[in-house]
Amino acid sequence: MTRMLASVTGPDEAEIALQGGADIVDVVAMPGGAGDVDRLRETVARIGGRALVGAISTLDDLGGVATCGLDFVRLAWNPDETGALPALPIQCVAVFRAEAPPDATALRDAARRGFAGAMLDTSEKSSARLVDQLGLTRLRDFVAGCHRAGLTAGLAGSLELPDIPRLLVLSPDVLGFRAALCGAGARGATIDLSLVQAVRRLMPAEASVSDTGDVDYRLLAARGQSTAGTAGDSAVDHILVEDLVLPVFIGAYAREHDAPQAVRFAIDASVTRHPRATEDMRDVFSYDLITDGIRLLTETGHVPFVETLAERIAAMVLGHDRVVKVVVRVQKLETGAGTVGVEIERVRAAARGAVRPVVPLSHRP
Repeated sequence: MTRMLASVTGPDEAEIALQGGADIVDVVAMPGGAGDVDRLRETVARIGGRALVGAISTLDDLGGVATCGLDFVRLAWNPDETGALPALPIQCVAVFRAEAPPDATALRDAARRGFAGAMLDTSEKSSARLVDQLGLTRLRDFVAGCHRAGLTAGLAGSLELPDIPRLLVLSPDVLGFRAALCGAGARGATIDLSLVQAVRRLMPAEASVSDTGDVDYRLLAARGQSTAGTAGDSAVDHILVEDLVLPVFIGAYAREHDAPQAVRFAIDASVTRHPRATEDMRDVFSYDLITDGIRLLTETGHVPFVETLAERIAAMVLGHDRVVKVVVRVQKLETGAGTVGVEIERVRAAARGAVRPVVPLSHRP
């Protein structure tokens, strides 16, 4: 299950976050002088065990913050500059900046030093969002690297509501929010209950389970009800992706292994229609889920045939439980023989349940 973290400035905002359904309350603008520590203790008391509570800290202030009754501390950590790390007096999450994301070695080192988890965050909140700054492939690799190292994985950094279904596919343990909870996206404003609730509605409190028994963290069935159908269902909408051109290592010739070539994708996904008018993100099937999936599939290494890639894309799209049929077109644009490619149509079997979309790991030689 992916948990929702709400960043708050004190006890009053903590109460709003709890009312909105946040799983974790994280106190920011801390610590500092004695007044700040008192406010932190007051916030912990107000929460009263109704949610996990943490705070951001530095190594210098960690000892004092650790006495405030927190469940964890988010500790900004740069292994290249910090040097020797003292024994951690409380469960800590290492916060890495998106501008310098950790590699697998740094994550293993964080686990060895006693960190319980790792989080990616942006340093300049008014600049590029986390998703734009790193992209889905690098975020997927960060989450996978955390899990291989035995760390929980958190993602934060000016996340917006449309980012949520895209990131849930990567199975992070925590998604963190601040600006999305404030009026007009201003981080300095007080968090708004309706916005906290809007984020909460996009993050299921409990993971759904597919017919195969696999945990599925995606929120793709509107209002929590199964929407899987068959190709014979008439109440469908068509989600279209056209003229998506990406560099891909593809082809059977030896020369096609040496450099990527431009490949154009077109997708027509038939998705079950919600019985009422669209009101919010829960009611739509985001095209980002398709384009993100294609990018992840094309960045896993060389693919010998366009037919192979088309089949993988079709399986990925049909893995989303609202999709009943998909038409996939894959075209190579640089063969010297004009535009060549393949178009396939695949349909969800009537008896088939929802399966988890493929989220492949990066190619490693």
